[in-house]
Amino acid sequence: MAKTKSKWVCTECGYETAGYLGKCPECGSWGTLEEEVQFSEKLPNAAANEFVNTEKPTLLKDITVGEGVRVSTNISEFDRILGGGFVQGSLVLLAGDPGIGKSTITLQTCGELCKSGKKVLYVSAEESASQLKLRADRLGINSDNLYIYPQTNMENIKIQIEEVAPDFVVVDSIQAIYSNNVPSSAGSVSQIRECCNILMHIAKSKNITTVVIGHVTKDGNIAGPKVLEHMVDTVIYFEGDKYKSYRMLRSMKNRFGNTSEVGIFEMIATGLRCVSNPNELFLNERSQVAAPGSAIVVTNEGTRPLMVEIQALVGTTSYPSPRRVTNGVDLSRLHQILAVLEKRVGLNLSKQDVYVNVMGGIDVDEPSADLGIALAVATCARDVVVDSQTVIIGEIGLSGEIHPVNNIERRLNEAAAAGFKKAIIPYANDVPADLRKIEIVKVKRLMDAIAACVSVQG
Repeated sequence: MAKTKSKWVCTECGYETAGYLGKCPECGSWGTLEEEVQFSEKLPNAAANEFVNTEKPTLLKDITVGEGVRVSTNISEFDRILGGGFVQGSLVLLAGDPGIGKSTITLQTCGELCKSGKKVLYVSAEESASQLKLRADRLGINSDNLYIYPQTNMENIKIQIEEVAPDFVVVDSIQAIYSNNVPSSAGSVSQIRECCNILMHIAKSKNITTVVIGHVTKDGNIAGPKVLEHMVDTVIYFEGDKYKSYRMLRSMKNRFGNTSEVGIFEMIATGLRCVSNPNELFLNERSQVAAPGSAIVVTNEGTRPLMVEIQALVGTTSYPSPRRVTNGVDLSRLHQILAVLEKRVGLNLSKQDVYVNVMGGIDVDEPSADLGIALAVATCARDVVVDSQTVIIGEIGLSGEIHPVNNIERRLNEAAAAGFKKAIIPYANDVPADLRKIEIVKVKRLMDAIAACVSVQG
């Protein structure tokens, strides 16, 4: 039996070392080195030699792009985040929590591609063929062009790709695949990196669009090295609250389209259904009667303006240190906003618990939601309300000034289309003169925005 040895690999950059280090010397990250056990000596890697590119350099002006370079999924929300469909020969990484619906949306996509005459090979490393058949029956998928292949060995997968010659390949999931060329167990950093590298070569050399499914850790990061995200062409995160029926596809990287695009789906008995009007989704539970601590913001997700309700609750704490709890908002961002409210507005929150929640299960990361968060907290603390027909847009600086935001015209048009009557926006934002669908209130400082909210209620 071969001697067992181990090495430590950084999950962020892939740096390898013989012993444990608290800080990675390559990328400088702390606590990212994980031990990998090698069961045998590394075999000669012949995989790379199979995909040697023999093409010669070509002038850019001589390169032609065919009309069918993009293939539609026939799923509108999926096409949106992809930029119009899959690019042939691209490598796509779909990541998300276990049970969120990654396999479901992928199998639905395979069914739609098969309807368009495409041949699809679905490699299942975690489920048997009969288990996938049960899911396909539930989704109403039955195609002569969809091949199911339960397999975990990368070398066997390559053989079947050559024999089947599919247009699309799905690997579910990358953490369960292993290669004989790497002497470590499936799911290790080296295995994930090697298997993804082989799939990338297959996709580029044979012009086969490949979708790789990956799990995420409890911290929300892809279970594997960050270098994996750099290898693929597109990174898509599948997000959602397990207690709600709605799911979100979010594009984090796209070499062929916009980043940070969002697709909205509803999980029903027959699979995932596209939500054509997400603003109605996020606002349908909103009360038409204004209440303290509620504000409507217009955040921008890619090319799509989304209106969401931000709720805040402020109350006297019974503990020595007040609590700061967020759901859908970055906690450090809330701390910064609270500091500005205390220093620039004079709102004493040092002995107050503050809870902030974003309705609908969406994460709001854009700075344009700062003003909405601040007004939700301030109005709850002062027991005043923001008019239910008013939307809030603006970024807050540390001195209390309101900074302009991008795509203001598109945000205002979306708010007007949803029936809102008034918008509080940064003073520096230019609004076209012909935009008269909604009343505009421009503010320079946070204090001005709070005063505008109070005046709304008389």
